[in-house]
Amino acid sequence: MIANNLAVKEYRSIKVFQNRKLYLNLQSIFRIGGRGDNLSPLFITMSTLINKAKIYLDEALEENPQLFVVSFDVNAANHIKVVIDGDQDVSISDCMAVSRKIEHQLDRDEEDFSVEVLSFGVGEKLMFPRQFIKNVGRKLEVETADEKIKADLVEATEDGIELQWKAREPKPVGKGKHTVEKELKLAYQEIKQAKVMIIFNK
Repeated sequence: MIANNLAVKEYRSIKVFQNRKLYLNLQSIFRIGGRGDNLSPLFITMSTLINKAKIYLDEALEENPQLFVVSFDVNAANHIKVVIDGDQDVSISDCMAVSRKIEHQLDRDEEDFSVEVLSFGVGEKLMFPRQFIKNVGRKLEVETADEKIKADLVEATEDGIELQWKAREPKPVGKGKHTVEKELKLAYQEIKQAKVMIIFNK
């Protein structure tokens, strides 16, 4: 299901969901003795690292507002992994700038860590309205509860998308098939998944 969030809420929603899930998972792992409310120093250190990394990531995005976060994870080995996308193409220098913003402000004397910042890959599942808006004019493969469609994305807003494609259908009169122009408007809640199709020129 596509997240139908306003652009300003997208990153916040990801942070709340992913870090709440991470917190609960780590909390169960690092309880001292496996029971009670006492948490190990390792868990407390990781929570601090996550909060600091989020602050510096926010600062990096404020410096380049066309970028936004697709995913943010910190594992038990203190490996910080961020996947970013942008309203325009994301460059290697964009990824490096975000990585440096996080890495240079964290203190390895307090905790060891590693940082990995990646750009969102073509062919991966689109998750947010900004990603659809960015890809207007491209061909998508869209799956709903009823069908799978390969179509041109002709419009995208904060609420949904419009698709157009050609299909071969039986003639209303007589035998054989003819080509018809089809279009469909979908709210993001109706989309199970959507990907940008990679087209190779012959």
